[in-house]
Amino acid sequence: MRRDKTIKTDCTIAPSRILVTGGCSFIGSALVRHLVGTGKLSVFNVDKLSYAGDLANVAEVAENPLYDFQCVDICDGHALSEIFATFYPDAVVHLAAESHVDRSIDRPNDFIVTNIVGTYTVLEAALRYWQRLDSERQERFRLLHVSTDEVYGSLPLDGGYFDEASPYAPNSPYAASKAAADHLARAWSRTYGLPVIISNCSNNYGPYQFPEKLIPTAIIAALENRPIPVYGTGANIRHWLYVDDHVRALLMILERGSIGQTYAVGGNAEISNIDLVRRICATFDELMPSPSRPHADLITLALKPLHRQA
Repeated sequence: MRRDKTIKTDCTIAPSRILVTGGCSFIGSALVRHLVGTGKLSVFNVDKLSYAGDLANVAEVAENPLYDFQCVDICDGHALSEIFATFYPDAVVHLAAESHVDRSIDRPNDFIVTNIVGTYTVLEAALRYWQRLDSERQERFRLLHVSTDEVYGSLPLDGGYFDEASPYAPNSPYAASKAAADHLARAWSRTYGLPVIISNCSNNYGPYQFPEKLIPTAIIAALENRPIPVYGTGANIRHWLYVDDHVRALLMILERGSIGQTYAVGGNAEISNIDLVRRICATFDELMPSPSRPHADLITLALKPLHRQA
């Protein structure tokens, strides 16, 4: 994704109390660890702890007095409203979502419920809370809806970029459910005045990533000296973004972004799947040389698509 959009705003907010949904997931936990690690921000983490959410991801901050957690499904509007009323956040970062393409093909209902109904429930709880705030706190409040570049479809095999003007063209139930969530977030901002900002990120990688994703799949297979699956010919182009860089971008958008705007977050790190896996194999050859063969010999072209990181 392109990174040439400059964040422009007439004011900078500095939230001190942030509600994070999906904060035990890969990207969510990185955000939680960063926010709590500043030593200045109170963070309330809401996560239903599905297959992709793990308390171990936030274990290092679990005992910090600035951190709180509650196991809650974002579709539970009553529970969300109680958390808003007791935690009294300045901002919400909405990351909770089903995010695996292949799983969305096998079980689309889960994605419709969590990504669409869940986002609607978060928006409604936030709106009711925001409407009861005094004018000063209303002015400060922000809701950052974190989305994916999957909503824009697929890049051509010869490369290219998505940006904020790219047309929506979702190609999977996952992408369609996230596109619908984006549209709901925009509509609640335009219709009801809720101060919403949207971000769409490229593929993330880094610590605590769910093992079904491409990079951890390749690493684990290489460690175990077993076949490394790559979908098709591996020619598909992806843009990669280190998760902690994404987290810093999210915080910048939250503090300086303009209400009602969408921001594309990418790393300008374009590489085909096959070249990425070959690079991982070359690194293993340096760190763990095999006397019998290079690790690239383990690469196996697979018929079924690998799960993609949103």
